[in-house]
Amino acid sequence: MATRAYVLITTEVGKTKDVVERARKITGVTMADVVAGSYDVVVVLECPDANAIGRLVLNELHGMPGLKNTLTLIAVS
Repeated sequence: MATRAYVLITTEVGKTKDVVERARKITGVTMADVVAGSYDVVVVLECPDANAIGRLVLNELHGMPGLKNTLTLIAVS
């Protein structure tokens, strides 16, 4: 069974669309949407385990231009 996580992202002004488009191309990302509120983007990840989620966030998402901040929530049920 895959592990799912929700990543809440804050982007630099004017970069939200670029971040969503790049995120949608990453293997393991099942959804990436622009949202209104305290965060700009919500990304849903599905990976084999929590370690794979951590690697994806650190190696793929954190390197994206325009990304300011993330908060990762790993689903527990």
